Amino acid sequence: MRVLGFMTGTSLDACDMAILETDGDAITAFGPAGERKLTEETRELALAATEAALKWERGTPEPEVFAAAAAAVAKEHFEAAEGFLAQNKLGWANIDLMGMHGQTVLHERPQEGRVGRTVQLGDAQRLADAAGVPVAYDFRTADVAAGGEGAPLAPIYHLARARAAGMAAPLAILNVGGVANITFWAGGEDIAAFDTGPGNGMIDQLMQSRGAGRYDPDGKYASVGQVDETMLTGLLAHPYFQAPPPKSLDRYDFSLEPLERLRLEDAAATLVAFTAEAVKLAFGVMGGSPTELVVCGGGRHNPVMMQAFAERLSVPVTTAEDHGWRGDSIEAEAFAYLAARTVRGLPISFPKTTGVAAPMTGGRVAQPAG
Repeated sequence: MRVLGFMTGTSLDACDMAILETDGDAITAFGPAGERKLTEETRELALAATEAALKWERGTPEPEVFAAAAAAVAKEHFEAAEGFLAQNKLGWANIDLMGMHGQTVLHERPQEGRVGRTVQLGDAQRLADAAGVPVAYDFRTADVAAGGEGAPLAPIYHLARARAAGMAAPLAILNVGGVANITFWAGGEDIAAFDTGPGNGMIDQLMQSRGAGRYDPDGKYASVGQVDETMLTGLLAHPYFQAPPPKSLDRYDFSLEPLERLRLEDAAATLVAFTAEAVKLAFGVMGGSPTELVVCGGGRHNPVMMQAFAERLSVPVTTAEDHGWRGDSIEAEAFAYLAARTVRGLPISFPKTTGVAAPMTGGRVAQPAG
């Protein structure tokens, strides 16, 4: 199948797109990849939906803004894909299937006696009808309902991608988005994964809360700041880091409040170190170090963060591009791959990735009307 995958992250920056030719097992070809920045209207609706989700009490009707945001996300995906396909001299007739992750506005990990909650907004039926192409979506809900974390879901794709590149285990793949997550491949089909801690999300929130922009471009502020090691130790005392994997995070699980007394530059530098030290703790949880750490996602564009990984971790650190991967497109590729697995009824989550009791399928498929 030729599958178009989409990803919009919690940074609310862009709609990432990538095409794979795959049967949900092997990857036979990598098609084009690209992105389109989100419109301000969609960003504002997604932010409003996120704020409403944080106040949403269990057992009550979902916030009204969800429907409007879901429609806006679907429209955004369709328009982004129209331009992307045209730019690459393709049309909807060339696409067999789409995989839409949707915009995450809520992710609550399960607690004792209570399943988690996860919400990704995107009107898949609207997208399918507009494009005339089936859409696989809602990849996390079934896992959460079965007692899993609902995240991370990319590990099975990380394994396929590493194999397609001819790489060897033991290997670790770190995706630094709003939250950072890691996949450990020990060999064969043995993969384990969990969210390590904050990625770019806390730094973005810091910048926005101080009126310094939406993010820290190229680590501009962090590069001239000093890490407050006492503050860092306090951040790493969060109970999340003592919890055994599998485990997952929402970008709002850590508070900026302790950093308020630091000047912006020092707070940014401390948060970069926090991301790196959380990855170091992840290596300790797994009881060993891989021969290499491959970094994907937006965080690899931050030279201060990459330097922190190199200095604070005891393994060689490389980027996705060092292996011929498209580092900005890994998650969009992953949801193309997961879409193919969904329509074939193949498992997308596993005991050592999300904590479900057995490998399980997930996702739903919206068929175009008519």
